[in-house]
Amino acid sequence: MSLFGSSGIRGEVGQDFTLELAVSIGEAVGSEYPDIVQARDTRTSGDMVSSALVAGATSVGAEVHDAGMVPTPTLAREAASHRCGIMVTASHNPPQYNGVKIWNPDGSAFDSLQMNEVEERILGKKADRKDWRRVGSVQALQGAADRHIDAIVRSIGSASSKVVLDCGNGATTSVSPLALRTLGCGLVTLNANPDGFFPGRTSEPTEEALQDLKDTVLKRKADLGIAHDGDGDRMVAVDDRGRFISGDRLIALFASAMKAQGIVAPMDASMVLDDLVGEVVRCKVGDVYVAEALKKSGLDFGGEPSGTYIFPKETYCPDGVYAGALLARMASEAKISDLLDELPSFPAARHSFKFDSSRKSRIKDGLAAAMQGLDCDRLLTLDGFRAEFPDGWFLVRLSGTEPKVRMTVEARDREELKRLEAVGLNIVEGCLR
Repeated sequence: MSLFGSSGIRGEVGQDFTLELAVSIGEAVGSEYPDIVQARDTRTSGDMVSSALVAGATSVGAEVHDAGMVPTPTLAREAASHRCGIMVTASHNPPQYNGVKIWNPDGSAFDSLQMNEVEERILGKKADRKDWRRVGSVQALQGAADRHIDAIVRSIGSASSKVVLDCGNGATTSVSPLALRTLGCGLVTLNANPDGFFPGRTSEPTEEALQDLKDTVLKRKADLGIAHDGDGDRMVAVDDRGRFISGDRLIALFASAMKAQGIVAPMDASMVLDDLVGEVVRCKVGDVYVAEALKKSGLDFGGEPSGTYIFPKETYCPDGVYAGALLARMASEAKISDLLDELPSFPAARHSFKFDSSRKSRIKDGLAAAMQGLDCDRLLTLDGFRAEFPDGWFLVRLSGTEPKVRMTVEARDREELKRLEAVGLNIVEGCLR
């Protein structure tokens, strides 16, 4: 049994993610890290899950500092003053989901070894509960959002662009609007009231979910549109012409603006990066793996097409609020549409397919067999199966957070894209039958 996915532990509340599991997580983490800072996003189950974690952690003698409702990057920065941080969130998943992600003092998510240690404690039920004299306590932690905003302003300086900001009713409502206003941006907000039902749009800021953002950017003649997911580790954008900017393009834009000599990107990132940057270190999909590779390589930037970006000089946590502020400053200096049009571009497609979680092993074995028999230049199996061809590639992998098969395809022209897409879809659909 594996509890951790590519982005912490999460599941549907009351089914895959239970109160008993939350208590066990608190016990496991508190046993090894007795000084914890905790926070949550806006989900309706956030208070309940947080209370269960506190019960578990304090039962083994840990001290818990509650930062309240703040974004994930805010909590990760606060971990610098504690042994670790626990964020109660299911990130971009629908509102019925919740979970936890655990952070080190340097802002990086728990690595593979740390996750295994926590998981072994949970599954082995290794909890040293204290008697009433030695149980831990919980206390409120004030000012986390203000400290995050101050850090962004010190780093970015100022920005004068006109920005439309869509917080998606998530945790960034407590940080991102004030950060942009403090920088000097003219600001129009959408879905800026915290609401765990995510009534304004889905918690995942896909292009399809951001039509209001596109329309408002054009109507208000804004320089930029920014959107966050439920917990604020992600940021996607719309340029001044109302065009959605994919995560791949934003990685390339940041890398180009930073004049990066090398970056870290996962297996599903665009080959544009290989053309644009001198060195691209590939890793598994998941910000924890991007952070691990950044530490090993010493490079100064990493990102994922899902909309997460890591700036190690700031923190090893993907900070969607910081990334949005940096993009706002860039929009103050030049039109984002012009900067994007200067970048190389290749056609790409992404697909996802749901399946019954009980079929996971069978589907994984079927994909492995089908991909091994594929005629391609190179097959990479670091994370899923990435088949590379002379003028393109496709990646098929199981999601680390949901029962889904994800497929990404990219090619140097649309004819080759259609060909590779057909090959990949045939394999995936055959394994899902």
